[in-house]
Amino acid sequence: MLRVLLFRGLLIATPFVIWFVWRAWAIRNGRPMGATPWAWLLAAGTLLAGLSLAATVVLQPSHRGETYVPAQAEPDGRVVPGHFEKKTAVEKKAAGRP
Repeated sequence: MLRVLLFRGLLIATPFVIWFVWRAWAIRNGRPMGATPWAWLLAAGTLLAGLSLAATVVLQPSHRGETYVPAQAEPDGRVVPGHFEKKTAVEKKAAGRP
């Protein structure tokens, strides 16, 4: 989860980094610079983060029709991670689906 939050934060920070690198380069070359467009930078970062969320929704696999089996600890101490299993005909019938 932390990795996902850091990635989204990086996307929001990207326009700011690009702007300040460009600004430093422009000042070094003698170009006068105006005020920093904070609202536009924040809007661009938010747009990037929103597009990445939309891409996540579209590109993630769908687990419809599957049952989630939570992680379990085996008697020997080994942990079996959670996973999805296809529903059987009995489970579908119990759920009221043909």
